[in-house]
Amino acid sequence: MKRKNLIVTKKVKSTEFLTKEPQIKKFYEKFKKKISKLVNTEDFALGVSGGADSLCLAFFSKLYASESKKKMHTLIVDHKLRKDSSVEALNVQKVLKKKDITSKVLKWKGKIPKKNIQGNARKIRYSLISSYCSNNNIKYLLVAHHMDDQIENFFIRLFRGSGLTGLSSMSESFDYSRKLKIIRPLLDFKKKDLEYISTKYFKTYIKDPSNKDEKYLRVRIRKYRKNMEMEGLDTNKIIKTINNLLTANKALTYYKNKALKNHLSFLSKNKCLINKKIFSDEAEEVIFKSFSDILSLISGKYYPPRSKKIVNLIRRVKKNNFVKSTLGGCVIEEKDSLILISKEVKVKKKPASLINKRFYKNLR
Repeated sequence: MKRKNLIVTKKVKSTEFLTKEPQIKKFYEKFKKKISKLVNTEDFALGVSGGADSLCLAFFSKLYASESKKKMHTLIVDHKLRKDSSVEALNVQKVLKKKDITSKVLKWKGKIPKKNIQGNARKIRYSLISSYCSNNNIKYLLVAHHMDDQIENFFIRLFRGSGLTGLSSMSESFDYSRKLKIIRPLLDFKKKDLEYISTKYFKTYIKDPSNKDEKYLRVRIRKYRKNMEMEGLDTNKIIKTINNLLTANKALTYYKNKALKNHLSFLSKNKCLINKKIFSDEAEEVIFKSFSDILSLISGKYYPPRSKKIVNLIRRVKKNNFVKSTLGGCVIEEKDSLILISKEVKVKKKPASLINKRFYKNLR
């Protein structure tokens, strides 16, 4: 498919819709104010799943792209994790097409995971979309995380015993890689408002069946929240707590960057050295955040390893008898009072039958 077919070029008629819906127009103005500060290039991409939040993102992004003369790439992922995933992706494409939003379906062709379905679906989604953005020189990716996602994410991390970084992980923008920045322009929007907007404009949205499956912690947390609200812990109080954590995390990030400037040096894209003086010069939380970010950056993974594993690694590295360890797709070694962190290269094992054939061939 040619590049021009992936870009919204038609002059939108959606502005007529806004004049009839003053409340939705206010929501759009709020969105536009936010995104205009965060996206600085001509092209940007957005991921659309068909849910109310992502359809609303597509609608607002279409308006913004037209007004600002920017080029929008709308991407749908067919992750193959559900039986009807291909049909669902095509249905989302049809819903968008009715509103003159052209989209592209990215299909997963790798191994289909059987465990941790939601986590693997997220990895597949970001893997396909980031590859597309890289190939098309797109520096910004818009995703539809909203206020309720922020709260649910906070409680999931709380259940797992996460520290400051984990509890305040959803920021408006962050670097997914050296070339791609992820933008969350809907974090100040409530889910019910996004459902209202999508229902009004698209007349429909897709409901994910897993949202009712209580085997997922996220679904159970939604029920816990209703009980917490009855006890007085409402959305505004939770968001206030999260915002306070975000402010504290920004301060921590400042000192982390300062520590890395003093103690870190890159040997290549996937290899760096850390001076062990970091352990005596910096506070524990700064050391933890430094290692967390480095492991994520070197491995190229979206999420760093669990905090407990990073803490255990730091504890081992501090010891005089530390030699070598692996964690989160990285190899960690001691080299003359320095810590060498490099990307782990996994060697594919040859089939036993092939090894046996070569063994007998060499005997002849």
